[in-house]
Amino acid sequence: MSLFNDTYRTIGQTYEGIFRDKGSKFMAYAYQFEEESQLKEIIAELKLLHPKARHHCYAYRLTPDRSVFRINDDGEPSGTAGRPILNVLLSSDLTNVLVVVVRYFGGTLLGVPGLINAYKSATQIALEEAEILEKTQDDVYEVQFPYLQMNDIMRIIKEENATILEQEFDNDCLIRIAIRKMQVNAIVSRLEKVEQIKLRYLKTV
Repeated sequence: MSLFNDTYRTIGQTYEGIFRDKGSKFMAYAYQFEEESQLKEIIAELKLLHPKARHHCYAYRLTPDRSVFRINDDGEPSGTAGRPILNVLLSSDLTNVLVVVVRYFGGTLLGVPGLINAYKSATQIALEEAEILEKTQDDVYEVQFPYLQMNDIMRIIKEENATILEQEFDNDCLIRIAIRKMQVNAIVSRLEKVEQIKLRYLKTV
């Protein structure tokens, strides 16, 4: 990802696609996927939904900078299932997405090229239906300040189009804001000029 690109592409909900070849059925499920902890529950739900399916193969990409990924062939020959699914995510430039392909065996062996094509095609069919969302990569900051500085802080936030995630107003105030990556330096610089302010980076989302 370019240093000057703070956007990423993902999907907003769950989509499905089906591919058939020589009696085998490949059912792809594409999910919006934010945390690796979601994986176990999703796989368990699909196994309940498809108890007679032979394989539940998957791939996912995570984080706005696309740096986290994982593949699983679930008993298919190595490289014939998870990798083709991942390759579709890569070519579509999607992240924070999990695709699970459930296979019902039709009695005829497809061979390595056939399997690769089937898992790729099922994934493509699911994602062809998907609404692609373009999101910004944001840094979350916590801002603490005296109540008397409220107007200065709120004016900066409004002028720079930062997003308020949480706020607590008292004699001492606290606001958590999301700032688009490309705007971080400019906004932080403005905030730091306000007297008696405490600014703390929390995370990137």
